[in-house]
This record gives sequence, structure tokens and C-alpha cells, in this order.
Amino acid sequence: MIEKLEQIEARYNELEAAMAAAADDYEQVARLAREQAELRDLVLTYRRFRQVEADLQAARELAESETDPDFAALAAAEARELEVERERLTQELRRLLLPRDPRDSRDVIVEIRAGTGGEEAALFAADLYRMITRYAERRNWKTTLLSSHESDTGGFKEVIFEVRGEGAYSRLKYESGVHRVQRVPVTESQGRIHTSTATVAVLPEADEVEVAIAPEDLRIDVFRAGGPGGQNVQKNAAAVRITHLPTGLVVQCQDERSLQQNRQRALAILRARLYDMEMERQQAALSAERRAQVGSAERSEKIRTYNFPQNRVTDHRIGLSVYNLPEVLDGDLDVFIDELAAAEQAARLQATTAEP
Repeated sequence: MIEKLEQIEARYNELEAAMAAAADDYEQVARLAREQAELRDLVLTYRRFRQVEADLQAARELAESETDPDFAALAAAEARELEVERERLTQELRRLLLPRDPRDSRDVIVEIRAGTGGEEAALFAADLYRMITRYAERRNWKTTLLSSHESDTGGFKEVIFEVRGEGAYSRLKYESGVHRVQRVPVTESQGRIHTSTATVAVLPEADEVEVAIAPEDLRIDVFRAGGPGGQNVQKNAAAVRITHLPTGLVVQCQDERSLQQNRQRALAILRARLYDMEMERQQAALSAERRAQVGSAERSEKIRTYNFPQNRVTDHRIGLSVYNLPEVLDGDLDVFIDELAAAEQAARLQATTAEP
């Protein structure tokens, strides 16, 4: 393990020197910085481990050579504390050495769509949009609305937005799936509880070099954009609809007044969807054990229920329920994400120790 850690630290130092040498090449620096960020926690933990090892050796030597019994006892006590810390860091290094999802450090594009439940589902989609953007605010991430299709009651039939920040995908990937709400709709006069759903897809953003899109594979349609009820109708044709002919994927953007901005955003969404399709194709070849892991982000499965009458939110993947629904919808998601990440890591550790 130590040899591998030394190689990783050497690579970390190489990346630092390479970024300094390529200071004027923004794309190159961004690529190198992304790789270095993926190694940072591991390298810093290893450096801490080395320091603890050195301190432990010094404490042991002092305990053995010190003639004053009191000083010897103090050195021995320090050595015992350092042994505990070394064991903790050893376990942490083993965890950090687990193969990481290469997408974890990426920014993401989040797509939320109303499911079953009509207008109530659209209102729930708006709740989920606010929940995730509030979570992003708590982590000082930047969100940008890319596209939206509002319902008549102020909800969203579909909303697509970008989240930029360190480790965005590593945290938000656990939100992918079907979310279910149980509550009395505002349109329900008899007070009956309805069940509605909305789907969330969290797509890691892809660079242009990773997903090459040939111009001849695109059909681009330009039209006038307008809000619900005919509001905010553009006089100029600024909305863009892009169809990727080989796959049939269709992306539409109309929230910006600039045709070029809408086109760039539509291409970013299309690139992310194509990248996600390729990743899912690759993952389909993995073993059943890997696919069954917590955090696989299967979007066809119901992952969480928000029960308003009971003030309860339940994550079905780990069987965790909390009774602070308003706080969760205000972006307090770490209680779920932390447990999901821990469960995924435990499953991966178990899988690696079980391998022959």
C-alpha cells in the first residue's frame, strides 16, 4: 500500500508542476486541476499518516530511553494515542484507495420532470427543484437555470439546471431516481391525500473532447419562445430545439433571450445526455453485485417518499426515515447523502475483500 501511495503523491506533485507550466492554457490547467483534486484527500491523508508514523517512532524511542519515570510515562501515553491515530488513518487510506467514480468531481446537469399526478406532480417537481438548489447554496455551489416548462399552477412539467461546484456529482448523484410525495393537493377540496411522483436525473457534464458531436448529426430548429399563458413571448426567434439524429435525443432551450446562449446550453445538455448514455452502456456490462450497490442511481426505482401528514421523509434504499420534512425540502439533504455514500463505500470495501 505504501508503494502505491508514494506513486500517487509523486503524480500529485507532477500535476502541480504541470499546472504552473501551463498557466496560459485554461483548458489544460482545468483538466490537470480536476485530476489533482481527485487525489488531494488521499495525498493529504497520506502525508498526515507519515507525520504520525514519525511522531510515533520518536515517542517510542523517548519512552524507552527516558530515565525520568514521569517523562517516560508521558511518552508512552503519547505513543498509545498515536497508535490509535495511525490505525484510524490506515483505515481511511484503505477507503480512499478504493477506485473512485471518475465522474465524482464533475459539475452536473439536473433534469427534473413531473411524473404521475398531473398539476400536483408539477408542483412537487418545483419543490424538488428548490430543494436541490437550496442544497447547492448550502455548499456554495453555483446553479444556473438552463431550461424550464412551467405548468398552469406555477409548478414545472420539466426543469433543467446546471450545478457547478467541487464534488457536485459525488453528492447529487444520490438524488437520481423517482421521488414520491403523499399530501393533500392545494386543488383538493375534500382533503384527500394524493400520491404523486417526479423523476430526477443527475448527469455529469462532459467536455467537448469527450463527446464529439458531428454537425451533420444535428437538426437545429429555431422558433419564438413564450411563457405560460402567452406571457414573455419573444419578438425574435430565440428558442432552440436540437435533435440528435443518430439517437433521436431532443433538447430544447428557450430561457435566454440570446439565440447563441440557448444553442450553447442545449448543446451542453445534449452532451451530458450522450455521455450518460455511454456510461450506462459501460456499466451494464458490470457484474450483478456492482449493479446492486447502494448509490447505483437507477432512475427507474422509487428512491424516496415525502409524507406530509406524518412530517416524514423516507429513503427506501437504506431504510432511513427522518421527521423534519420542511427542513429536507429546504435543502437539508446531508443526512441522506452521507448515509448513502457510507453504505456504498461499505459495499465496495466488502466486495474488494471478498475478491480472490
